[in-house]
Amino acid sequence: MKKYVFLMGLFMSSVACAAEVEVLGTFDNWSAYSYDDGTDHVCYMASQPTKSQGKYSRRDDVLLIVTHRPKEKSFDVVNVVAGYTYKSNSTPQFTIDKNKAVELKPHETTAWAKNSATDAKLVADMKKGTQASLVGTSARGTKTTDTFSLKGFSKAYDTINKACGRE
Repeated sequence: MKKYVFLMGLFMSSVACAAEVEVLGTFDNWSAYSYDDGTDHVCYMASQPTKSQGKYSRRDDVLLIVTHRPKEKSFDVVNVVAGYTYKSNSTPQFTIDKNKAVELKPHETTAWAKNSATDAKLVADMKKGTQASLVGTSARGTKTTDTFSLKGFSKAYDTINKACGRE
């Protein structure tokens, strides 16, 4: 778990400009965090995959993240860090349980839901679901599949809601 907290701190340090990240709690496969970026109190939760598949020789850390930025009125923003640069013009596919796959928009090493309505639906489905999977293609053409457990998702989500005043 120490490595995971360190990785999240490292990941968020570039975003938070060295702001101190507070660990709000760990709930099974999910951890909740918050930090102040100077203009907003940001709350987010993250998980690493429980299973990763693909014929790759090296890959950076993979994360599934949900973020709240209350002052921007931005909630439930879903994104993934792929651990590689996505292939140009590729469309990562995100699936919760056996629901229809949702296409994400890739940008370099991350992928995002296309709009806030999609974000809200994904979060609602993850609260009810048991697992999520992400299928993507690296810039080198390697297809990967990452599976995330949703055990602990709802508790981590309730924690970031409370921390960001969204109860």
